[in-house]
This record gives sequence, C-alpha cells and structure tokens, in this order.
Amino acid sequence: MAYETEKQNAAAAAMDFVEEGMTIGLGTGSTAKFFVEMLADEIADGLLVRCIETSEQTRILARSLGVPLIPFEQVERIHLTVDGADEVGPGGVLIKGGGAALLREKIIANASDHMVVITDPSKDVAVLGAFPLPVEVTPFGYTITARKLHEALVASGIERPRIELRKAAQSLELLVTDGGNHILDCHCGAIPDPARTAAYLSGVPGVVEHGLFIGLARTVIIGTETGANIIEY
Repeated sequence: MAYETEKQNAAAAAMDFVEEGMTIGLGTGSTAKFFVEMLADEIADGLLVRCIETSEQTRILARSLGVPLIPFEQVERIHLTVDGADEVGPGGVLIKGGGAALLREKIIANASDHMVVITDPSKDVAVLGAFPLPVEVTPFGYTITARKLHEALVASGIERPRIELRKAAQSLELLVTDGGNHILDCHCGAIPDPARTAAYLSGVPGVVEHGLFIGLARTVIIGTETGANIIEY
C-alpha cells in the first residue's frame, strides 16, 4: 500500500514521546494502527502505561495486542495522545474523521496534555479542504441539519459546497458512529479560513462535532522513506 513505510516511520518517531507511567490516548486509522502495534511491543517488553481508545476499532486492536485499557471515567489525566489525520494544514490545523471517530478523537485530544499527530506526506497540504470535511450529526432531523450546514459553509466562505450522507462500507445502510450518530461529508474543495468555518459549523443545531481540529496538535510528525520530519507548535 502507498506510504506504508512513511506511516511506519512516523509512528516510530512518535514512540520517542512515550514515557513510563503515562496514560496514552490511542488514535484511529491506518497510521495510528502502527503506533498501537509498536506500543504493544514495548508493553510486552515491560513498559508500564495505561491507555484509552478513541474508537471501538482501536479498542478491539489494543485488546488483541495486550495493551491495557482503562474506562474514560477513570481517567484523571491523559499525558499523551497519538493519532493520525486526513489532512494537516498550516499551523497544525487538521481535518479528521475519515474513520468516523472524530467525536471521541476530539474529546480525547482536547483532554490531553500533548497531542502528537502522525501522518504521511500525502496528508500535508497548503490549504485544507480537498478531503471532505466530516461532520457528526444527530439522526433526528439530519436532513434539516444538512441544509443548515450548507448555509453555514457558504456563509463561512466556502464556494459551492456539496454535502453527502455517509453510508456504511459496502452497504446501502447509513453509517452509524460509535456515538450512535450519522456523518455528513462536506465537500468543500478549499477551506480558506478553518477557524471561521469551525465557528459557523458549531452554531448549527444538530451538529454533534465537526472534523476541524484547531489548536489541538502540539506536534506533527510527517513520515518519510528514511525517517520523519517533526514539527512543533
């Protein structure tokens, strides 16, 4: 698969931020999977950490590898979260949610002392928006929410946005997130002012959370064929 080496190198670089005794947030997605696997190897060798997952997918993976998980309600502090991204823009602004885990991902990222984003070079962009922006919405009234989202996107400066209701993989059924909600994928083309767009989206009733992560990533690691580039914010 494309960029597998780069993803592995980004995950390996993130391991340098792991310390004994940490509580660690485990991200979701193909790059985060490499980190969970590498962390599991260190745990098997005696590393003592506790972890909290951002999705059911990651929970299943972590448990299969013997990674110790704790319930969120028992967490007093999250020292480090390592997660991927669908796009990384200037200043470490992110689009996340391609894996439909954006709500839990944002809750855990916001609660963390340090969020490290690991990605491959294809996700490093000058302007966010080529990747459809996921927005998690309540099932009740989602058609009305979609119309209001379109209005909000236009008002925030997005030209001709297009919104699609995400369906489950290889199915005609609507996708249901771990939180019991739906995902509206907003095809924006370009998001010139992510903070402005985020503010407009957050003001739409029915929106549970959007996939713009602003001011959360402290470190971005972009894997290369031979190592990784580390950017601090």
